[in-house]
Amino acid sequence: MVETGAPQAGGTAGQATVGLEVSQWKYLSGEVSDPQMHAILSVRVDGAEGGGPVLAQVLALDCSGSMTWPPEKLHAAQEAAVAAIRELPDGTPFAVVRGNERGTMAYPGTPSMAHASHETRERAERAVYGLVAGGGTCIGAWLDLARRLLTEQGAPIGHVLLLTDGKNEHDAQMPLAGVLQECAGRFVCDAWGIGDGWDARELLGITRRLHGSASSVREEEALPMEYEKLVSRLLTKTVPELAISVTPMPGAEVRYLKQVFPTEAELTPEDGTERIEGSERFVTRAWGDETRRYQLCLSADPAGHPRREDLQLAVVAVEVPGAQETRLPTPQPCLVHWTDNPALSRHTDAQVEHFEQHQRLGEAVAAATDAHRRGERDIAEHQLGRAAQLARAMGADEQLARLARLARIDDASAGRVTLRPDVTAVDFEHLITASSHSSYGPASGTGSEPGGTADVTATGGSRGAAVPCPVCSHKAPAAARFCPSCGHRFGAGP
Repeated sequence: MVETGAPQAGGTAGQATVGLEVSQWKYLSGEVSDPQMHAILSVRVDGAEGGGPVLAQVLALDCSGSMTWPPEKLHAAQEAAVAAIRELPDGTPFAVVRGNERGTMAYPGTPSMAHASHETRERAERAVYGLVAGGGTCIGAWLDLARRLLTEQGAPIGHVLLLTDGKNEHDAQMPLAGVLQECAGRFVCDAWGIGDGWDARELLGITRRLHGSASSVREEEALPMEYEKLVSRLLTKTVPELAISVTPMPGAEVRYLKQVFPTEAELTPEDGTERIEGSERFVTRAWGDETRRYQLCLSADPAGHPRREDLQLAVVAVEVPGAQETRLPTPQPCLVHWTDNPALSRHTDAQVEHFEQHQRLGEAVAAATDAHRRGERDIAEHQLGRAAQLARAMGADEQLARLARLARIDDASAGRVTLRPDVTAVDFEHLITASSHSSYGPASGTGSEPGGTADVTATGGSRGAAVPCPVCSHKAPAAARFCPSCGHRFGAGP
């Protein structure tokens, strides 16, 4: 593992500092076809607060007919919207969209955005409490209206907070895929599921494309507090965008760069990636004081390159467009060391392995959900067992607790679970949204609350402690299976 370019400390007041770390296992075999180098890029912003809010907020509320029952559902949605509006500082542009088979204005009455003040907040609250549910669901229409509102406003950070209790049944009227293409890079969207008829993967498809997070509530009365917390976090985001550029060396190519922490997000050419003198440039949105992690995959060709020495495969850099007062990190290399020693080339970086395990866990949960929908309880049980096995291997006790709501965990290490007889379809949807929030443990033992911006201590305890290698004395994470310096396998004796 290589960790370089730690964030600088002690930035001056009002000056944001950006840090960059690269974690990788540099040894690759030159004998395999299509060799690939994987690395985790940790990007942290410090000192971004203090410049005042730069947010424009759209609240999109599902007002389809299904929101009428039980009555507490629409009331909770109204209470949550009002709670969010009350959090907005004076001067913040905002609007409320009523969503059913169309997207229409709930407040203001015309397709525009109001600026938060005592008077406009009161008017918006009256409009929200006056909303009546009826009709179908076309989420694309809601997002398209939000896009037009935010484009006309032109605020540095646009955000949509979307709530739904159902599936996108009227997609043909305004296909969601095309709307997401138009919205990508223009604003961030967080989505919430309420009730028992929503589709978690539909919400994830929206939020991963629009760099937000998908969440849900089991109890309707919990929603207003969740909205308050989310808006409070949004108001700390004062850096509109941050660009990560990857410049591969001749013979190397960028396969992908994706966000893996705190949630997964797509980084695609449509989101702002562009080639500049051989570099791939990826634009990320809406930063406060926080850490995000990205998985970089590079293809490499050993032909014509020397063996048994470190070679530069790519250079990674970070920039904040238009921010003159930001302290940027020194560009960092991704290395490759072509080797004939399988004892070195078969290993994987601990951070890369952690996030790939998390992805496999999510795939197991999705497979269990599909099997349960088909009535194949034995397959659903098997896939939940696989998820429990992965969660145990990762030390993800919180995820195990979520799995335990759906199945009795008999032996997590062996993947033996028993599906609970009273489990329902929406229980799986809640599990999918919870599983989309990744944890971080291999090096620091930290994780993040769903949608949060700051690292918090996670279950795992001493997983983040450094231990010395008995052979070369190089320090390695406690969870590492081998020394990143000399390759010695821990537990094998000196």
